[in-house]
Amino acid sequence: QVQLVESGGGLVQAGGSLRLSCAASKSIFHINAMGWYRQAPGKQRELVAAITSSGRTNYADSVKGRFTISRDNAKNTVYLQMNSLKPEDTAVYYCNTDPPRQVFWGQGTQVTVSS
Repeated sequence: QVQLVESGGGLVQAGGSLRLSCAASKSIFHINAMGWYRQAPGKQRELVAAITSSGRTNYADSVKGRFTISRDNAKNTVYLQMNSLKPEDTAVYYCNTDPPRQVFWGQGTQVTVSS
């Protein structure tokens, strides 16, 4: 069974950048879509970016123009490049399929953006 492990989070000042990685233990070629989700305190978990098996991408309005999702199939890894970070981006970031499967939720990686 595929396992997903997120990494790359940290503390960054507003305007800074981070790159998150989602490493899959097995091939993700045949998964229709992979996504990055985030959950901030007091808010629902939300999908912020997704990429289909054909390479089509979608972004939440709040991150368009700032975040870029990509994949490296050879490395079984999905990335989220986050630029121009804002304090409101502070959240725990998770990767999963789109739509998500419960079994794939992991610990996530904390992103904290200071003002």
